[in-house]
Amino acid sequence: MENGITPVRVRFAPSPTGHMHLGSARTALYDYLLAKKTGGKFILRIEDTDQKRYVEGAEQELIEGLRWLGVDFDEGPDIGGPFGPYRQSERKGIYLKYAEQLVESGHAYYCFCTPERLTKVREEQQRRKEAPHYDGNCRNIRIEEARQRIEKGEKHVIRFKTPKEGTTTVKDLLRGEITVENRTLDDYILVKSDGWALYHLAAMVDDHLMKITHVIRGSEWLPSLPLHSLIMQAFNWPEPVWVHLSVFLKPSGKGKMSKREKDELLKDGYSIFIKDLKDLGYLPEAVVNWVSLMGWSFDDHTEFFTLSDLIDKFSLEQLNPSPAAINFSKLDHFNGLHIRNLTDEELARRITPFFTAKGIKTDAEKMKKIAPILKERIATLDESVEMAGFFFKDKVLPAVEELVPKGLTPAQAREILLESHIILSAVGNFSHKEAEEPMRAYVESSGFSAGQVFGVLRVAITGQKVSPPLFESMEIIGKEVVLQRVQQSIRLLDQE
Repeated sequence: MENGITPVRVRFAPSPTGHMHLGSARTALYDYLLAKKTGGKFILRIEDTDQKRYVEGAEQELIEGLRWLGVDFDEGPDIGGPFGPYRQSERKGIYLKYAEQLVESGHAYYCFCTPERLTKVREEQQRRKEAPHYDGNCRNIRIEEARQRIEKGEKHVIRFKTPKEGTTTVKDLLRGEITVENRTLDDYILVKSDGWALYHLAAMVDDHLMKITHVIRGSEWLPSLPLHSLIMQAFNWPEPVWVHLSVFLKPSGKGKMSKREKDELLKDGYSIFIKDLKDLGYLPEAVVNWVSLMGWSFDDHTEFFTLSDLIDKFSLEQLNPSPAAINFSKLDHFNGLHIRNLTDEELARRITPFFTAKGIKTDAEKMKKIAPILKERIATLDESVEMAGFFFKDKVLPAVEELVPKGLTPAQAREILLESHIILSAVGNFSHKEAEEPMRAYVESSGFSAGQVFGVLRVAITGQKVSPPLFESMEIIGKEVVLQRVQQSIRLLDQE
């Protein structure tokens, strides 16, 4: 039905149990693209029925992460909508009602087995080298008897009465038909003894009530797909289009990517968490571009996409179920492309918070002048601080050994700075062109190489060996400060 005519309803349904990671971002992005492409709706639903794993602040981080990426939802917990509430913890009564319906129709049953009994059954199955499963002890208790036991206060769960004969076939859009023998499926718990529904029931009920047409989710849900299909069938509800995305592999291509790799990645300046990528200086445009291509492609050569490009070109038919290795070099590449795609004013606005975070007081006008000379030289926004912090310092105190490049003596470095001070003092309009011309002439006549002269001058003025273009930097700093810094470096060499 994805043809731009039939609007879809899709949902991103994360659990607030930690930081938002790349897998979640990709699912949300594909949901968003499909909704926008078809004129449909993208819903954010918070699946927080597992209260033990709930992390304070995680829901807000998820919402902020989506908005930072530009992936805006149409319905959700903070904005409402016609099918709310959008937090599963606020829908407990709804799930119980539908669980009771399944019991009434013979598709579910009350189970009174104690944890001790279940442990004993599991141990016996392991001894027999069987896969652990529920043995059906309560499967045939009559409803009347079960309700009497419940009235007496006996603890119980509600289990799905999985068919034990025949097969179940479910179609996944990327993988085709998947068939399982029903005897291999367990009688899964739908409602726990505390009255909270598990994902299997809650998600299916919500998907139906919220009129979800396509379920896009990670491939870790494939083993649960037959159960979810059977639950939908038990209610006589139409199933959504099932789409299970590819697995993310570690950068090496060996093994599935997991949250546990975070510390190792951060040592190299990378992360699989969206909040970290923002703090590390990656653009949301670059993250979106990068993530979109991990499991989808438009053709075999186009790689640069804006969000509007992706909305225009995205199609479920071009998704690929093959595992996708996370390539952080590719992220750096995309970040560079998207930095260069920004206007100078926008780049200035984006890098400013990184200076502020390091306690550097900036100047908006100066920042606008710096942006164009940084644009080609930074791979991430946070690199701008190291590259251009010297513009905002009152004083620059370079290390003496850095003022003396290889092949020169301190006396020769001092000579270069003295001559540079004389030349630059005589420059009237301190534009980069007017300052560079006489300095080039000095190089020709001095016997020093351009690398030596400009290397000494760069360290004296910026305090670092690597900087944006020297003469453009001098123009932004201004004649008075440039001369002060040259004079200061001469004094440092005099002390040697």
